[in-house]
Amino acid sequence: MRKIFKTQAAGPVTGSPEEHKLFEKIQETLAYQYEHIFPDKFAPKTVVIVPSLTLDMEILSKIKGSIHYEERLLCLLMLLRMPMTRIIYISSMPLSDVIIDYYLHLLQGITGNHARQRMSMLSCYDLSRKPLTQKILDRPRLIERIKNLITDRASTHLTCYNITPLEKSLAVKLEIPLFGTDPAMFYEGSKSGARKTFRICGIDMPDGDEDLKSKEDIAKSLARLKRKDPGLRKAVVKMNDGFSGDGNAIYRYPELEINEHLETKILDSLNENIRPVSHDVSQELFFEKFTEMEGIVEEFLEGEIKMSPSVQCVIGSSENIRIDSTHDQLLGGDDGQIFLGAIFPADREYAADLGEIGKNVAGMLSKKGVLGRFAIDFISVKQDDGSWKHFAIEINLRKGGTTHPFMMIEFLTYGKYNAEEGVYITASGNPRYYFASDNVQSDKYIGIIPNDLLDIAMYHGLMYDGASQEGVVFHLIGALSEFGKLGVVCIGSSPERAKEFYDNTIRVLDFECED
Repeated sequence: MRKIFKTQAAGPVTGSPEEHKLFEKIQETLAYQYEHIFPDKFAPKTVVIVPSLTLDMEILSKIKGSIHYEERLLCLLMLLRMPMTRIIYISSMPLSDVIIDYYLHLLQGITGNHARQRMSMLSCYDLSRKPLTQKILDRPRLIERIKNLITDRASTHLTCYNITPLEKSLAVKLEIPLFGTDPAMFYEGSKSGARKTFRICGIDMPDGDEDLKSKEDIAKSLARLKRKDPGLRKAVVKMNDGFSGDGNAIYRYPELEINEHLETKILDSLNENIRPVSHDVSQELFFEKFTEMEGIVEEFLEGEIKMSPSVQCVIGSSENIRIDSTHDQLLGGDDGQIFLGAIFPADREYAADLGEIGKNVAGMLSKKGVLGRFAIDFISVKQDDGSWKHFAIEINLRKGGTTHPFMMIEFLTYGKYNAEEGVYITASGNPRYYFASDNVQSDKYIGIIPNDLLDIAMYHGLMYDGASQEGVVFHLIGALSEFGKLGVVCIGSSPERAKEFYDNTIRVLDFECED
């Protein structure tokens, strides 16, 4: 009897010097791909897509329908508009053909049949709470299937949601470069590392302290902030590797006398005055994870008019830096710490300023070896003279909530963001805007299957129209039936038009789900 599959040796140990050497050698081919193969519409290329949210699984599990966030990178199926491009997409569980067909119908100039011949959808058939990348690494036969689908490694790369030692190991096993930053540089994208980068770049940020390890450190920082500003009412405590605000907590200062005992009094009453932003994260879990990840404390910025913009940057090589987009983020929760969605582009009053700050930070990170997409988040406060003051708060060395909406408008309209003017212009010369959200959610929507959603969208005229380059693009479709949760990108010829599409989508869904 002989085995059907002959899998290769396990390869170097994760995190070993041998693995790192192999990774560095493989990564050497990425600069050529980025500059010569990526932009060439007719260059044969293969993109291996692993949409793994390789984050703290205990925190991630608190997000409803988190397994369906693997669908967010389905926007990359739009790469199939290039007729010589192949896609290999791996997910935890098989994705519905209805959802795949929906994305393929958005392709312009390419038939669905032609696209399907260049697309391979693979699955781990695993609903466990492990990161998708770990599931793949646990399946050597699946890795062999992926490798057998790659015809030319010199024109193939791996793209992921975020990059950890797991994604690095997968790149080595697949023998293809990874479009992103070596996870050995994780600290640069942590809350603490970001503060140090902002300080070096001379960028304003909230007063605070980084590299905190314990409750005692937190109390010491809170006391320092209060002594410096006796009128300070709140502070934000953040885990180094938190995401979407779920790694944050708000501290509210009680009435305390500012004296030599302030730090002790804050520490003794810390549990009474701090509250995790996520209602599903207990105080006990928050402090456990903070001790594990470490983190920062920052003053809570007040302001009568306050915005939460971000700038998205791409580093292809040390000489190739691009400002991809700017957004005004929509934040929810009791203290405005939870990411809900985004408006694109950011307000023209300050979008160009954000781009300049982004270039400054990208230049610094590029010198340190950072690659791929990343975002810088801000809190912007309008001053009495009408100007805006921008406080940088974090760097996300990964794709994020603003990545897939921008990719969709870029793929659908062949446009480009002008960072100097803060506007997005389509290939036909028209400005376009969008209103995007990952959190269209209502218990009333539970039970709507993908077929139902598309029927509703077509009947009510919500579907994106390629002729007018306006309408609604849906994502997280798989989360709708079980969790009543959906994502939308509402594209319009003006900010008001984009918001109108969003409001109409909510009205239609509410109407269709009435008892």
